[in-house]
Amino acid sequence: ELLVLGLGPVGLTPLWSTGPKPKNKEFKMQSENVYIRARKVVQEVAPLLRVVRRQDKALADQLKRAAQSVVLNIAEARGSDAGNARARFSTACGSAKEVRAALHIASDWGYIGSETATHLDRRLDEVCAITWCLAKR
Repeated sequence: ELLVLGLGPVGLTPLWSTGPKPKNKEFKMQSENVYIRARKVVQEVAPLLRVVRRQDKALADQLKRAAQSVVLNIAEARGSDAGNARARFSTACGSAKEVRAALHIASDWGYIGSETATHLDRRLDEVCAITWCLAKR
């Protein structure tokens, strides 16, 4: 028997179970779930870019590129073969961590509020958790 990491009903709670790898339908649901979540984060980050850009153009540009990379890599993974999908989900997770770091820096420098950074950090942690699970499937 194989030990498989799956996602719970809302796509957040890791569930350990024995049995075959997740069915293609589960993969599609999980990848659509994380795609939607990532887009929602980008929608929340977009207005912050203008604020950050006024103070630090380089940080705003890096934040924008990393946020775009999360969504674009998830989209690419959804249309790729298994090997490429794992690589793209892994890259999306890395980019989400880069967005988190950029938001921490923006908060540390006083460009955005710490509450905003903390809220988005939690949202990005969810995206990282799901993409990591999909990359390891």
